[in-house]
Amino acid sequence: MARVAYMLDRLFRMFGLHGSSVMPYIISGGIPGGCAVPGILAARTLRTTRERIATILTAPLMVCGAKVPVFLLLTTVFFAGREGGVMFGITLAGWVAALFSAFLLRNTLLRGEATPFVMELPPYRMPTFQGLLFHAWLRAWEYIQKAGTVILAISVLMWAFITLPELPADRAEEFTRKVRPIQSGNELATPEKEKTPASLEAARKQAALQYSFAGRVGMALESVGKLAGFDWQTNVALLGGFAAKEVIVSTLGIAYSLEAVDKEDTQSLRGRLRSDPSWNKARALAMMFFVMLYAPCFVTVVVIRRETNSWSWAGLSIVFNTLLAYGVAVAVYQVGMRLS
Repeated sequence: MARVAYMLDRLFRMFGLHGSSVMPYIISGGIPGGCAVPGILAARTLRTTRERIATILTAPLMVCGAKVPVFLLLTTVFFAGREGGVMFGITLAGWVAALFSAFLLRNTLLRGEATPFVMELPPYRMPTFQGLLFHAWLRAWEYIQKAGTVILAISVLMWAFITLPELPADRAEEFTRKVRPIQSGNELATPEKEKTPASLEAARKQAALQYSFAGRVGMALESVGKLAGFDWQTNVALLGGFAAKEVIVSTLGIAYSLEAVDKEDTQSLRGRLRSDPSWNKARALAMMFFVMLYAPCFVTVVVIRRETNSWSWAGLSIVFNTLLAYGVAVAVYQVGMRLS
């Protein structure tokens, strides 16, 4: 790790960062599958406050493991045969977005001279089993402490946001009929005699989701989201992703009147998206860029607050990342639609 930091220091200094910033980026998802939480904690190795905060705020732009199921879903549907190239491009885009965002921060809110790179290059050593157990337990206990306090409270709030208010029993059938049908052959658009109990239950779930606070917010944001090709179903899934990116796929499945969708088994959702005329490559790319760039999950926001000792920086990460993601998604969708 010390040698990687040494080799990339000159490149990172061009963007106002430090060679030691490379490890937080890699851990956060610079190699897809990481997580922003340990990546942000790894920024403790940076000695200056400005470079450390710049690294902390931009590390969540990487392709963490929670975003990968969304990318795999959309690439297999709309970019069949080119999944590897698209995933590589998304990963590279995450690096570019993080570096240029850091450059912007270091030249505005975090101005100051870059510190010189001074690091001892230690000899290669194999880690000891005792050391591995100690550090694993230490990090696990830190997470348990966080999960039992702020994160648990936020998770409960997000659950209530997506499930409440409950759809009244006397209005369930009426409201289900009023749910806007999906143009891809949604069961809601089929004759009543063709509806199966499973399809009616799926339709009821969609109606309950639309009736919830999240559904109402998603529909209210349609006028804004349509510039990036997002409908209310997509908006609801992205709102759920603010709690944890892992729930985006399953929430999409519910929003599109499907049964529960496992993030590892998305065949039914793939078929729905493939046959839906409102979905195309431009919209899929716009959503992938938005998911990659928009607000970090709640767990990451809490860690940012703790590491920077300020809710202001945590709030900035939410606002800045979301505005950046929206601008990029709109540009990708509008350009893609004009070129198609």
